[in-house]
Amino acid sequence: MSEEENKDYSANSIQVLEGLEAVRKRPAMYIGDVGVRGLHHLVYEVVDNSIDEALAGHCDTIEVFINEGNSITVIDNGRGIPVAMHEKEGRSALEVVMTVLHAGGKFDKDSYKVSGGLHGVGVSCVNALSTDLKATVYRDGKVYEQNYQKGKPVADVKEVGTSDKRGTTVTFTPDASIFEIVDYNYETLASRLRELSFLNKGIKLTITDLRTTDEDGNHNTNEFLSQGGLKEFVLFLDESREQIIEDVIYMDGERNGIPVEVSMVYNNSYSENIHSYVNNINTHEGGTHLSGFRQGLTRTLKKYADDSGMLSKLKFDIAGDDFREGLTAVISVKVQEPQFEGQTKTKLGNREVTASVSQAVGAMLEAYLEEHPKDARMIVQKVILAAQARHAARKARELVQRKNVLSGGGLPGKLADCSERNPELCEIYLVEGDSAGGTAKQGRDRNFQAIMPLRGKILNVEKAMAHKIFENEEIKNIYTALGVRVGTEEDERALNITGLRYHKVIIMCDADVDGSHIETLILTFFFRYMRDLIDKGYIYIATPPLYLVKKGSSAKYCWNDAERDAVIQELKKGGSESSVKIQRYKGLGEMNAEQLWETTMDPSYRTLRQITIVSAASADHTFSMLMGDDVPPRREFIEKNAVYANIDV
Repeated sequence: MSEEENKDYSANSIQVLEGLEAVRKRPAMYIGDVGVRGLHHLVYEVVDNSIDEALAGHCDTIEVFINEGNSITVIDNGRGIPVAMHEKEGRSALEVVMTVLHAGGKFDKDSYKVSGGLHGVGVSCVNALSTDLKATVYRDGKVYEQNYQKGKPVADVKEVGTSDKRGTTVTFTPDASIFEIVDYNYETLASRLRELSFLNKGIKLTITDLRTTDEDGNHNTNEFLSQGGLKEFVLFLDESREQIIEDVIYMDGERNGIPVEVSMVYNNSYSENIHSYVNNINTHEGGTHLSGFRQGLTRTLKKYADDSGMLSKLKFDIAGDDFREGLTAVISVKVQEPQFEGQTKTKLGNREVTASVSQAVGAMLEAYLEEHPKDARMIVQKVILAAQARHAARKARELVQRKNVLSGGGLPGKLADCSERNPELCEIYLVEGDSAGGTAKQGRDRNFQAIMPLRGKILNVEKAMAHKIFENEEIKNIYTALGVRVGTEEDERALNITGLRYHKVIIMCDADVDGSHIETLILTFFFRYMRDLIDKGYIYIATPPLYLVKKGSSAKYCWNDAERDAVIQELKKGGSESSVKIQRYKGLGEMNAEQLWETTMDPSYRTLRQITIVSAASADHTFSMLMGDDVPPRREFIEKNAVYANIDV
């Protein structure tokens, strides 16, 4: 290192971030990201504190308000955060909780038996990432208040009145200079509160959106209160699927000091839908509790199937996966000191949990199978069919993969590939129809953009057996074009993405009803069979314009009706609206190559919507409802959301 460089890097170069500065400097480290997910995570952190009060038996009502201006208020009727002087810190305990990382009652086993937020960074992070936050505490007949700006207290905690209420109210405004977006989505928050009500039976959670009113002047509001807990959760998830057994299989008990709650049901679908939670946190990467569930399920069902003699004619072994086809299950464990892999808390690492869950599931299933012999036979028959289908699917997969790009068999004939070979720089457009595909091929930048035309509507995978999926021509082409395979060393059904050729997979369909249907079919396929690509942020939807508004030599593209109306007003310049020409694009084929490039494919101008999964349980429910056989819930969903859609009649 040169002397000059040495001078630049001295002891003074080492920054020490005090208080909550670290959170403001690197917010994504604490809340995951600064996009939509991180924004909503702020609300979850505050609500989780209230839930922890409920778990400790001190709270039964939690209210969430989305205020005008997108501030959030969370009210609970718990004990109220302590406000007395903190001995060590020399200031109010409320201020310590709100401004010091790794401070909270969750580390004290006597205060909270179980808790979601065991890193102690929750509400202080919310405070750090808010322009202003107000905490009001109702405790011991008095009302206390403290205001903060960007994590720093404006003044000391002060007593502002008396009240017979108890609990804590937190109101905060997310910092628009940190977050990419500060507009809260009502449905996203409502979905999480619904989930929390199922996971914590007997607690009333309400959400109210004060930003808008309906025709009668009422605000959008929902109340969630579950008395059945996980039993109701499983039935909610399976609302659009047909059960093949009479009852929900359920147990709620304690094993080795760990509360375990499991609920499961078998249906006539071909997919496995297991959702696992630790202290109300959705562990979408699984962990030791999920391993325990799978062990207990496989061991118990295998023993029953062997003893029943129903497997005697089967010519091959049954795998663990076969026992989980058509299974919807929710596992919820409460662990005193959970060890998560990372702050994002998506995978449980506590080894002792595996045995507890396995024993609980084994005992629950044994009892159920003995008491319901008819259901037991139905389950075993389902397992045998799954094993036969898996055998057929393996053969179909092998046929697909034999022709895979990795084995030198070449790419699908319709794929127009790009010249770049670095997957991080490459993108592929899945385009509806040959006509639009042809236009896209002409308009693209062939250096990094590949085009794959799809013929018509692809197979609805929600209602198809695995081997039928791998026999479908369009789906085979998607596997081959992307360069992904099925099967890893650990799991023969897992997606192997080591050969993935593109890090942007863009679905590009017409802006009409058929186009939306095809988008949904493709997304259903990715959700059920290539979920990893969604989780890694590789799946996008293109947004072609709906209108071209022209007057003379002036022309502007518009993506919605409001934009169109604004442009009409701009272009007519005091003249009549009839002087402005409006072209409505019903399909991609109506655009020429140049127009498609400049509106939808040019990275410097286009808008891509990245597909993310906020709640796996809600996504599962929505896909099964949209793509299943049950019409009424689908009709209700469409009617509820039709106001947001542009439908061509």
